[in-house]
Amino acid sequence: MQYGLCNHSIVGLRQEPSDRSELTSQLLYGECFKVLEHRKKWSKIRLSFDKYEGWIDNKQFQWIEKSDYSRLNSQDEIFCADLVNLITDANKQLQPIVLGSILNATALLNHHFECEKLVGKKNKEQLIETALMYLNAPYLWGGKTPFGIDCSGFTQMVYRLNGFKLMRDASEQATQGDDLSFIEESSPGDLAFFDNKEGAITHVGIIMENNHIIHAHGKVRIDRLDQTGIYNVDLHTHSHKLRVIKRI
Repeated sequence: MQYGLCNHSIVGLRQEPSDRSELTSQLLYGECFKVLEHRKKWSKIRLSFDKYEGWIDNKQFQWIEKSDYSRLNSQDEIFCADLVNLITDANKQLQPIVLGSILNATALLNHHFECEKLVGKKNKEQLIETALMYLNAPYLWGGKTPFGIDCSGFTQMVYRLNGFKLMRDASEQATQGDDLSFIEESSPGDLAFFDNKEGAITHVGIIMENNHIIHAHGKVRIDRLDQTGIYNVDLHTHSHKLRVIKRI
């Protein structure tokens, strides 16, 4: 088994080994992974955090030793706390990184970072404050950053920044935590899941106070939540049908 580390700001994770292939997720700076298959131009990887698999360009990561991979995975993750900030490389060149980038491997990469950091598990009340940092971020299928994010990438990153582990896709996240029977039982930070006409979980958002929800739909936005689902405050209609509420 071989191991790698994302040494760029944002790297696309694709369904197939091609630049034209669907973007299924992203790697942020500092994320490490196992290399499952190595080809001339592409490698199939499995992320250490959520075991998500996909293909990345061989030009967009750095090989690391198994000992480095094990050490990085044994540590509490240290995150960049700003929407965007800068690291300095060995040549004194600046490289932008975004909210949620992981800083545990800066020494290994010979990079330097001095600004605000986040580390450790936070109180559940902190989830909404973190979620609001992504407000108005445009929707991007497979995205995980304030410059483009999808619904489950949004919930995963908000929880991750506060020390909680969620899987990558909404359908996977819906298998975690405990079911709540009614909206009235929920509290800010709980997750609401929504299904399509076939009954498949296709959307997720974070419950706020006073029957509001923050979710990624066109952009990260705040709408109303009732027993039917999400009521879009701009279109004055329901946009998603409620399936289940979960407490992680």
